[in-house]
Amino acid sequence: MKLEGKSLKHDFFRFIIPSLIAQWVYALYTMIDGLFVARGVSELALSGVNIAMPFVTLLFSVALMFAVGSSTVIAILLGEKQEQKAKEVFTQNIITIILVSILVTAAVLWKSEEIAAFLGATELTSGYVKTYITTIACFSVFFICSYSLEVLIKTDGYPMKATVIVTAGAVLNCILDYIFVILLNKGVWGAAFATGLSQLIVVLLYLTHFCSKKTHMKLRRFSPSLSLAWRTVKIGLSSGITEFSAGIVIFLFNHAILAYLNEEYIVSYTIVTYVSTIIVMSMAGIAQGIQPLVSYYYGRRLPEKYHLLLKYALCFGVVFSIASFVISRLIASPLVSLFISPELSELRRESVRVFYTFSYSFLLCGVNIIIGGFFTAIEYPKSAMAISLGRGFLFVALSLKLLTSFFGGNGIWWASAVAEGLCLLLTLMLFLHYKRRCLLQMPT
Repeated sequence: MKLEGKSLKHDFFRFIIPSLIAQWVYALYTMIDGLFVARGVSELALSGVNIAMPFVTLLFSVALMFAVGSSTVIAILLGEKQEQKAKEVFTQNIITIILVSILVTAAVLWKSEEIAAFLGATELTSGYVKTYITTIACFSVFFICSYSLEVLIKTDGYPMKATVIVTAGAVLNCILDYIFVILLNKGVWGAAFATGLSQLIVVLLYLTHFCSKKTHMKLRRFSPSLSLAWRTVKIGLSSGITEFSAGIVIFLFNHAILAYLNEEYIVSYTIVTYVSTIIVMSMAGIAQGIQPLVSYYYGRRLPEKYHLLLKYALCFGVVFSIASFVISRLIASPLVSLFISPELSELRRESVRVFYTFSYSFLLCGVNIIIGGFFTAIEYPKSAMAISLGRGFLFVALSLKLLTSFFGGNGIWWASAVAEGLCLLLTLMLFLHYKRRCLLQMPT
């Protein structure tokens, strides 16, 4: 069985490292688009792309919801030696995400203007936002399938192959962005089209694996099961919300910035968002990296192994959080300079200040995301959901409301750190409850 290797620690790093790299590459997709748009079009166009970002994260979150849900069920079934049943779950998942993708595309093309306005598009940015979301929507099936297949190929026991394919897609995206935005001068449409096209090619690369003899996950005839679909959604929903939390946070912050500051601060926040997304997705990568192993050993009824995996993940996550905080502050100024023209010196200074304040949230998010992912992997969906909703929406909205009431626009930049702190308290309470439950279930 490909999920088991030389040792548990070896398997931990065998799955974590590729998962981290894959998450960094996915985060770089949006950063690459933003960089080319800022340099090839304008800072205002960059604001439009940022306002459209919640829609892109929605696509990834839908993909992750089905991928993590089906991956968890498949890993448990493989742990229970039910390989044929695992293939049926895989097949139903693929059919489901294709149907969902078609619905998403139709909805966006039908209501693009209303969606752009809801996301926060202003008179100046509306055209950019509509162009970006409608172009990306045409590639929805490839966005959702590529992210979903990336998770499933790791569950199949080939984490490094997933990393190679994702990295190839990112390199291709860079090349296509340069061609369409810089050489052909296609603006925001060119950036979106380049990203969508690269996702299409990534899906084709994944299919070469799933059509090969190596995979445990071949398509087979199945009877549609609503109970299985509900189990998949129930397990994966918290991971989908965690992924979408980045989009929800962007949405809430954009509206707060427009209400309390002015439109140019959207550019400052966009730059912060790129780094924040990389860090949040890194933590999600750690959680996703251990998920197939945790679910596999959960299916085999070996709690000592999946608890040790959680310990490894938390130690790794804490070290990564501290390193991210330090490095992000060191690169703040040069990173801002990449996106903002030299003549906008005041905006550059303000962006660096915003970056420093926001970076404190990087210290706190890791434990929340990793423990939430662990709860998902062992089928504790209520606890996982509470953490995801807390950090992805409730605590952010509460923090923004309270801090802007007391400190105005300056309070916006502390809201993320406060929200992560509140969520950490909730996470620790839920985990202590889980530990007490484990002790009660131990044989005396």
